[in-house]
Amino acid sequence: MKNDLSDLKEFTLRSVLIGLVLGVILGAANAYLGLKAGMTIAATYPAAVIGMAIIKVLKGNILEENMTRTIGSIGESVAAGAIFTIPAFYISGIWTEFFTWSHYLTATIILICGSLLGILFVALLRRMLVSDHQLPFPESVAAAEIHKSNRNENKNGSKFLFSAMFAGAAVKAFAELKLFAEFWTYFIPFKTRLLTGTSIPTQGGVMLSAPGISPAYMGVGFIIGPKLSAINFSGGLLAWGMLTPLLYFFIAPSLTPELLQQWANTFHQLYPKIAVEDALSNLQNSEFQIDQIWRLIVRPIAIGGMLVGAVYTLYEMRSQLWDGLSRSFSDLKGKKSNQSEVPNHEKDIHIRWVVLGIVSIGIVTFFVTHFWFQTTLQTALVMCLFMIVLGFFMSAISGYLVGLMGSSNNPISGLTLTSLLLTALVLVSLGLDSGTGVATVLGVSAIVCVAAAVAGEMIQDLKVGHILGGTPWKMQLGNIIGIVLSSLVMFFVIDLLHNADIKQGAMENYIGGLGSKNLPAPQSGLMSMLADGIVGGNMSWALIVFGILMGVSFIAMGVSSPMLVCVGMYLPLDTTFAIFIGGMFKGGLDKIMEQRKYDTTMKQNIENIGILLCAGLIAGEALTGLAFAPLKIMGINLPVIFANPSIVVGGSILIVIGLSLVYFPLKFGKNSTK
Repeated sequence: MKNDLSDLKEFTLRSVLIGLVLGVILGAANAYLGLKAGMTIAATYPAAVIGMAIIKVLKGNILEENMTRTIGSIGESVAAGAIFTIPAFYISGIWTEFFTWSHYLTATIILICGSLLGILFVALLRRMLVSDHQLPFPESVAAAEIHKSNRNENKNGSKFLFSAMFAGAAVKAFAELKLFAEFWTYFIPFKTRLLTGTSIPTQGGVMLSAPGISPAYMGVGFIIGPKLSAINFSGGLLAWGMLTPLLYFFIAPSLTPELLQQWANTFHQLYPKIAVEDALSNLQNSEFQIDQIWRLIVRPIAIGGMLVGAVYTLYEMRSQLWDGLSRSFSDLKGKKSNQSEVPNHEKDIHIRWVVLGIVSIGIVTFFVTHFWFQTTLQTALVMCLFMIVLGFFMSAISGYLVGLMGSSNNPISGLTLTSLLLTALVLVSLGLDSGTGVATVLGVSAIVCVAAAVAGEMIQDLKVGHILGGTPWKMQLGNIIGIVLSSLVMFFVIDLLHNADIKQGAMENYIGGLGSKNLPAPQSGLMSMLADGIVGGNMSWALIVFGILMGVSFIAMGVSSPMLVCVGMYLPLDTTFAIFIGGMFKGGLDKIMEQRKYDTTMKQNIENIGILLCAGLIAGEALTGLAFAPLKIMGINLPVIFANPSIVVGGSILIVIGLSLVYFPLKFGKNSTK
């Protein structure tokens, strides 16, 4: 393949422009999904399918398709780094308002510096990783096969993607127009009795919830499968079925009218736009009270468990990580800087530009840390060097894990939390106070997080290029252009979603914005609490320790993914419920394939169609949600189909979506093998 394609055009204007548009769109869609569900999906497949469809119409070649996919998929990793870190500045209170031009500049510099570091580190590590025969690169091989099959056969996988995008967009649009309710909750009060039979006066109760009517959540559940979606949902049941009602039973009797009035006054001081009367009305509402118990008590417990899960995940991979790092350093020692003797399909960005780029990013980080975060010269210098060393290690780990399991399974959250803890401990040892320390921890950790996310996606795409015969330095250059554009617009996407949810919250009587029930941003919330707790001394240590012990008990019981259970506790129940439903339909599809004894090729075809449908559902809902956001911000009243929409209609839509995710892959996946 490489020799046959070596003379084809690759870095063309159309391939770059199409890739840039896809990068922004898929990045925005993943930002939407990540803020709402704490998860992102790999953009490699949708970028490959859409890019192929467009390039093929324009009579382009397979290397142009490869370039388009490479640039188009990098926006997802920039979005992952952004939504995992940037909202933490707002949630922690460092930014009293999210959007200012100073905040935009800070966030953009963080995203660009982190993304460039990831690409430059990959330029050092690529040859070692892509030539490692012990690394299967499952998603890279699958993406390469998509490109090859598109050229060798007349397969139109894009029709599944675009059809699902239209369906996801339609469901989201009808939800905005109130054809059906997107979620449903119901509070059931209860009383208990003493052994003597005397009734105990209490406001205890339990909150019931229906699954969120979301094609995106269904798609996520279908992609991760029945086992992982069930583990995630078990965390939701643990939080809402046991911990929250149990805590509410003991706390509710102490919520006297005098205490609630005091809290309402404090609430008004924190949020002046909300009147005291409205705050008091909320505080007296049982559903609001139980929601706050989950938010203020159960969530910190979940954070402690997430921390243990992240550390345990990395510990389980210690052998692979050490082997990968050892090979990285041994390869670097013998690497030649003279690229004139290197074949074209093995050329990376020249080593002098790599070193110059890393040094330049270090200088920028030094100035940001010293002048913007107001640290001393010594602290800024230490943080600059620490960021480069830590960024290299995390990028190497990320690239190795992608080679092992694929970008979709890359534990960026675990790498980010580890980076934050190490950064916080270094800063505490340097004696930083809470004001500058928290901001510095978040800033340095954000750069490392973005670097690791981009490095993982970049090495996956470079492996595809290695299979197809692409030129590494051209792909790296294309991704540099892509990450710069994505970084420049990502802050506006997050701000758009933030303001739209604030407006919706004002209309529906809840506090919206980043960190709210609609945009929980779980990773950023976790980073905020850890940074403020370690450096500022404001952590709810009792709750965190309880969560840590809970996480340890999960490990002792042999729970396969303690991190995912705790993420389920952190997310709203309607979110984990919908993800669970999607996973159950995937379980049904797996069962049917097993009963019919389909061969490996047929199963792969069926699963590929399912992934494309899910990617389309996620992208369609996300892009439609972004399209409605400006209307909410401008206060434009949309027409309403039903004043009191029913959840029954929405539930029926979920069933139709689930059945479609089973029916169409079985029908067309089976036929495609004949």
